[in-house]
Formats: sequence, C-alpha cells, structure tokens
Amino acid sequence: MDPLLSWPALGALLLGYLLGSVPFGLVLTRIAGLGDVRTIGSGNIGATNVLRTGNKALAAATLVLDALKGTAAVLIAERLGALHGIAILAGLLGGLGAFLGHLFPVWLGFRGGKGVATYIGVLLGLAWKGAVVFCGVWLAGALLTRHSSLSALIASAVAPIALELMGQRGAALLALVLTALLTWKHRGNIARLMKGEEPRIGAKA
Repeated sequence: MDPLLSWPALGALLLGYLLGSVPFGLVLTRIAGLGDVRTIGSGNIGATNVLRTGNKALAAATLVLDALKGTAAVLIAERLGALHGIAILAGLLGGLGAFLGHLFPVWLGFRGGKGVATYIGVLLGLAWKGAVVFCGVWLAGALLTRHSSLSALIASAVAPIALELMGQRGAALLALVLTALLTWKHRGNIARLMKGEEPRIGAKA
C-alpha cells in the first residue's frame, strides 16, 4: 500500500487538522469580553487582527498558540508515525493538516485565519532553522514596511528556498504548498497593498 494512503498517514493528517482548527484568536477575545474578532478589521481570527482590538497581550497569546498548534501537530504526528515506520511522512502530513485546519476550520464554516503563525509553528517542528529564517525575514519586512501581510508574503516566498538550501527537501516541498495556500488566503491583502489601502501593523479597527 502507498504510505500516503495508509491509515497512520491519514491519521496524522486528521490529527493535524483537528489541532490546527482550534481558533485561539476567537476564543481568547471572547473570553476577554471583546466580542467576536471576526467583526472588526479584516475579520480574520489571527494575531494581527486581534492586535486591532488594542490588546497586545491577547495578540501575543494568539500568535504563540497559533504557532504552537502547528509545532505540536508535527511532533505528535512524527512520534505516532515512528511506530509505523513513517515518522518523516507523518510529521509532514501533520504539519499540512494543522495549516489546513487553521485556514479552513470546520467549526467556523471553513473560514479561518491566514496561516502565518501556524506556518512558523510547522516549520519550528520540522526544521527550526527554517522558522528562524521566516521570522527574520518577516521582522525585517515589518520594520521596513509596517505591513504584516506583505512581510508574511515575502517570508513565505523565501522559506522554501532556504529549506532547500539547507537540504530539507521534504520540508521545502511542504513549504511550497503552504506558501501557495498562504498567498491565496492573502489575495485581498494583495489587492489592498496594490491600491495603498492595506492597514499597517498596530492600526486599530
């Protein structure tokens, strides 16, 4: 049987999806009494939009938790996959599942976040140096442009190249898929950037 179609592989994908689909931004803002974060700013459930509530602590917590669910999905899937001789494949599928879960959570009608933090978390689990490169490029872009979306697009374009140069072929291939999905989810941001209408980091709703 093709390892991709084996139940351990499909289980890793499903596990990753379930972990990734937890909408921490929405949960935290509701617990804090700030209402539904989807009704402000970009309508996104990620850290950048949570920041538009003015609560930096909640935005930071959302960023960390959205990243860690990607890392957890990779590491748990790898551990379970190792029991069946497919640790690397399971880790990659767990990371893909987590990213898909964040972008398309079943609990929110498949309308989730844009995946930046979860992308970083997946890289952290698969190849931590790739996560460092992503974060470094994002930070440089954010400091220069003050646009989170543009910084993320640039960082996600660099990540697969960096991983390939590091000899992380599997992670690089997965990163290409994640970059394509992240770019598609940012299509509205791209249109606003081209019109000069994209909100800058820290701008309130």
